[in-house]
Amino acid sequence: MTTVPEPVEGHEAGPLPEPVDGHEAGPLPEPVDGPAAPPPQLVRSPLSDGEWHRLHPLTPLLRGGLFLLVVIGIIFSNLRDRLLYIFLPWLAPGVGDEVVEWEEMGGDPVDFVIANNLYVLAALAVLAVLIILVAVFYTSWRFHTFRITEDDVEVRSGILFRTQRRAPLDRVQGVNLTRPMIARLLGMAKLEVVGAGMSANVKLEYLSTANAEAVRADILRLASGRRLADAAAPGGARRPASRTAAIGLTVSRELAGIIEGPEAPVAEPESVVHIPLGRLVASHVLSMSTVGLLFAIVAIVVGVTQGITWMLFGFVPAIIGFGAYWVRSIFKSLRYSIAPTPDGVRITYGLTTTITEILPPGRVHAVEVTQPILWRPAGWWTIRINRLTGRSASDGTSDDFTTVLPVGTVADVERVLRLVQPALTVTERALVVQQGMFGPTADDAFTNTPRRAWWIRPLSYRRNGFLLTEDELLMRRGVVWRKIVILPLARLQSFGLYQGPLDRLTGVTNGRAHIVQGPVTPFLAAIDRDVALRLFDDVARAAVRAALSDRTHRWAQDDVDAATAVPAAAEATAARPVDPPEPAR
Repeated sequence: MTTVPEPVEGHEAGPLPEPVDGHEAGPLPEPVDGPAAPPPQLVRSPLSDGEWHRLHPLTPLLRGGLFLLVVIGIIFSNLRDRLLYIFLPWLAPGVGDEVVEWEEMGGDPVDFVIANNLYVLAALAVLAVLIILVAVFYTSWRFHTFRITEDDVEVRSGILFRTQRRAPLDRVQGVNLTRPMIARLLGMAKLEVVGAGMSANVKLEYLSTANAEAVRADILRLASGRRLADAAAPGGARRPASRTAAIGLTVSRELAGIIEGPEAPVAEPESVVHIPLGRLVASHVLSMSTVGLLFAIVAIVVGVTQGITWMLFGFVPAIIGFGAYWVRSIFKSLRYSIAPTPDGVRITYGLTTTITEILPPGRVHAVEVTQPILWRPAGWWTIRINRLTGRSASDGTSDDFTTVLPVGTVADVERVLRLVQPALTVTERALVVQQGMFGPTADDAFTNTPRRAWWIRPLSYRRNGFLLTEDELLMRRGVVWRKIVILPLARLQSFGLYQGPLDRLTGVTNGRAHIVQGPVTPFLAAIDRDVALRLFDDVARAAVRAALSDRTHRWAQDDVDAATAVPAAAEATAARPVDPPEPAR
């Protein structure tokens, strides 16, 4: 791969060569075609100018410095007794005997340094190792660059083995902003551009929080389709006239941040849902995991009283692990908010590590509203979605990006559905709540399992059914765990029917929608065979029609077309010849 050399930081390109000895200067070489820079009217950050930029100068501290601190902490913890014996012997009088025993058993490198009086040499060796590590981290930062062009977000990294990742803007599934605790103290954030494939995400770690928010807004603005109107748009925000001016502006802003402290928090839109702390804690207590924990505690108590002590070693670690998971789940759901923005749904959560993600329109492939039986007296529900997270199947953090409502009331569910499924009309949304969540009702619009197949779903056959609308396929099932699945037809990959021998004897079949992988399972059992065949044809036609009319991959293109259509119509009217008036009769 051929790359164009970068200009030296802080220096402009030199002037054109002057004629020598009366001869004209030779012709200039043809410029090398490269990715186009984003239209100036659409970007606000100086980092979104199509040029290569480096990450925040404190990035090596967060990526490598913390690792170094952990290593130093481990060394000091292992040498704690020896250091006390050498420097503060009066604080631990009993440690001296243990140190003498270590020395009699052969000693260690520290004993060798002390016995041979090699303090200076040992300090120089440690200093050399630190210098090498700092040099490696700094060089890695120098070689780690990124740029935002009109079509892609690109990242180059590596010292000996160079890598380059590229995320096409028209395939962006979302942009996440993560702020770990240490990064928040330093006013920094990690930006992650979610791609459409496995392990396809492009990460920018780290940027200042203000720059990360501005770059994220630029990426979403470019991905929305607004760039198609850059020629017709009026003058946008003024940008620095040169790259040197842009660098100077960035440096001055960073210096001001160092002097005045971290930048002020970025203004966030008001959340449409507020989860009280008591409800959040109670929702974790009222779960089947807690029931299993209670059974484990009872089993331990009974086993110990009967003399079966091995149960302590088998169950106690599991209980400790569950407690840690329970606390971590509560912390992760704190500071939850969900709000609409011009570029999608903004979801924020997390207490120690704050994650803010923007979910653009059309990136939700399935929605599931669920109510466990223990939540039914309180009237609580949860909402999960299937979406492309750009992470591998083995990544345990994928589930963090699929829960859009941890726990909420019916009113909260309606507000969230209005955001994640804006195609639902008011009537359809009311139908989802009244019949999908609480059905069946007397005027049930769903097609349910026939009575002859009650033995396949003995508890839920009256509730087990589907409903096909113009833009969605609804699947309702479950009595102990009530579930209603909403499938946008424009995102549907395929639809299949499956029939086993017992289903064939009963005259029913099973239906499954094929979508991207996620926690939502779009499966419905025990559908009448003839009804399922008609549903198969109807879904096929409706899915093709919905896909042809879908424009959510360029969610702002309709606004652009509407904005440019008015000037075009005015020009056509002005250019049209005016017919002469008819003579009076």
